[in-house]
Amino acid sequence: MQIKDIIQEIEQFAPLPYQESYDNCGVQVGNIQQECTGVLLALDITEEVIEEALSRNCNLVVAHHPLIFSGIKRITGKNMVERCIIQAISHNITLYAAHTNMDNMQAGVNRKIAEKLGLSDCRILRPTNQNLYKLYTYVPYDHADTVRDALFAAGAGQIGNYGECSFNLQGRGTFRGNEASNPAIGVAGGAREVVDEVKIEVLVPVHLKQAILKALQQSHPYEEVAYELIQLANTNQTIGAGMIGTLAEPADWGDFFHHIKDVLQVSCIRHTAIVQEKIRKVAVCGGSGSFLLPDAIAAGADIFITADYKYHQFFEAEQKIIIADIGHYESEQFTVEIFDAIINKKFPNFAVYLSTTKTNPINYFF
Repeated sequence: MQIKDIIQEIEQFAPLPYQESYDNCGVQVGNIQQECTGVLLALDITEEVIEEALSRNCNLVVAHHPLIFSGIKRITGKNMVERCIIQAISHNITLYAAHTNMDNMQAGVNRKIAEKLGLSDCRILRPTNQNLYKLYTYVPYDHADTVRDALFAAGAGQIGNYGECSFNLQGRGTFRGNEASNPAIGVAGGAREVVDEVKIEVLVPVHLKQAILKALQQSHPYEEVAYELIQLANTNQTIGAGMIGTLAEPADWGDFFHHIKDVLQVSCIRHTAIVQEKIRKVAVCGGSGSFLLPDAIAAGADIFITADYKYHQFFEAEQKIIIADIGHYESEQFTVEIFDAIINKKFPNFAVYLSTTKTNPINYFF
């Protein structure tokens, strides 16, 4: 099995087009064509993590946080990033990261936090838009089922929990091929043809756009396939930032804080004033989530659990919600469990290790 096979499974779960514009997900260093000897899963890529990979005979490190965020003009080993690159290349280790694309998945980082906390009825806090397209195509009536099936097989027509969704309108199309044409109906240079056709409309997610267009071309009987692909402003309820859910029963705020510390392995919680004695509706965002506070308030959350809050940002709660900052590392440390589940589902007998190296750069003194 090659490294690219493992990466393919991860990217099928968390496609790269769903990363944020500032991010740098994907292969950071290495050759994905080589055979994989083992996979080490980590939150961060550090020199110690690469050393652990070597000790476990792993030539692939899969991390949540990218090692490389911006352009590097020279690699001399003057900082941790450059030393990691040199170390990985020297030992033929491939480094891979799935960051905000994993954050934005419905079953990604925030779902894992919600599961740990015991939340139900979960939904994405801020769904994204402009990552859906509408495909229109025109097919002879007798070939409509063949084309629809090919589009569905490539991933078109998915709306939430419903698959194979399409709208179909019958009509009549006309065409006349010139002498150089090779028409499926009629003859080159012949009379104008009138054909009973079906206009098929399906939704296309951005990450499957090319595959779906390829399926259309291969399944359509016409030499020249007429189609329109239009980007939509519709929100995609299955992709986006943060998550909100509910507890089975309202919990006393103190009991819930203890619950957070226990299940998320948090040593301390920085928080705003306790404006809700009982907690029922909970919003979460792994990593730096302050940008989602308006969404958490609008959704009626009693508490917003996230990380990296600055002093003045705590004032933005304005007695409407409890902000609970549990730490960046603490909020995302369980992402490795997602990677582990993805890989083991496809390759159950392969060597996959969860890193035991502590990469949290922040320490606490009590």
